[in-house]
Amino acid sequence: MALRIAASRPDPAIVTLPWSTPLEDWDEQLLVPLPRGLSRHTVRIVRLRDQVYAVKETQEEMAWREYRLLRDLQRIGLPAVVPQAVVTGRVDADKEPLPSALVTRHLRFSLPYRSLFSHGVRVEHLPSLVDAMVVLLVRLHLAGFFWGDVSLSNVLFRRDAGAFTAYLVDAETGELRPALSAEMREHDVTVGSENIFAELLDLQASDEEVYAEVEAHQIVDLLVGRYQALWAELTDEEQFSANEMWRIEERIERLNELGFDVDELDIVTDLDGDRLVIRPRVVELGHHQRELRDLTGMTVEDNQARRLLNDLAGFTASADLGREDRALVAARWMAEFYEPVTMMIPAELRGRLEPAEFYHEVLVHRWYLSEQAGREVDIFDTARDYIDTVLTQKPEEAIAE
Repeated sequence: MALRIAASRPDPAIVTLPWSTPLEDWDEQLLVPLPRGLSRHTVRIVRLRDQVYAVKETQEEMAWREYRLLRDLQRIGLPAVVPQAVVTGRVDADKEPLPSALVTRHLRFSLPYRSLFSHGVRVEHLPSLVDAMVVLLVRLHLAGFFWGDVSLSNVLFRRDAGAFTAYLVDAETGELRPALSAEMREHDVTVGSENIFAELLDLQASDEEVYAEVEAHQIVDLLVGRYQALWAELTDEEQFSANEMWRIEERIERLNELGFDVDELDIVTDLDGDRLVIRPRVVELGHHQRELRDLTGMTVEDNQARRLLNDLAGFTASADLGREDRALVAARWMAEFYEPVTMMIPAELRGRLEPAEFYHEVLVHRWYLSEQAGREVDIFDTARDYIDTVLTQKPEEAIAE
């Protein structure tokens, strides 16, 4: 069987990889020294010109299945790695068959959960990682995706305005359906609880800094509790009387505070018309992302978008531009503040933080400096101080392009 490379966005450089050699024997010169999560498969991260890819050996059927699932997740806008190609028909120098391979794009500024701890994340941040997992799992379930193997090892985390956003990186056990039953969702949560419990115990037993402070049972209980609370807030029916219409707005505001939009509400009245039932029908994450994208063209994480929108609102108020077109005000804010501040990052430090996260951290840093000074510190002075005292100490989190 001849070597076959099927790709959604062809990159001719992929052909040049040594497909006749098992991944575990690939030359170190080909590889990028980025941290990888635990995997039952052999995985290698390679750089080809200006792109970085993850290559995973697996069975041909599984490679195609995961490739199609990841494309479906991309199509419906869920956070997952982008599939690039499936490579089949591999043979070694002796014409013996080799496993097929799935090629995905590396998610810049992302890290597996284990590496986060060596990049400055402490035990007290574990609830934030769990929250990111919960939001990801709820989003997948709302879209009808059954994961089947929920775990910290199967996601990558990106910093998001001091919190984290989780991206699915392994979909080989997944299944996309029109809707999920309560039993399937419960199964995913149970599997996730068991896997995360084992992963936390493994962290405690590692030879690195020992995380004896981790209460694995408490973290797993947190996962289950947060999942149930978020799912209920997004999907539960709510009954109230006709003179309590304000509760509709209250429900929508609670959902927006969680980062979700309500695309449709199903409001049902009883026969007498004095009681109503509200059921959120279609909900999705990304309200702030879409608002910022519409105003500025930037695509960032949702917490980052919320933070930037808050800064934009502050600029609008301070410049008395509330009656102006928001898109024009946003363009002025970008030209006068966002772009000049992010351009201050020295070229050699651009792999430390992505621009939106850098801007967020500068805003936080300005709050601390202003509190110490007893006055508001200029944002450009703040950025210079942040670069000198904080950014230079941060580890590299991306491959510079």
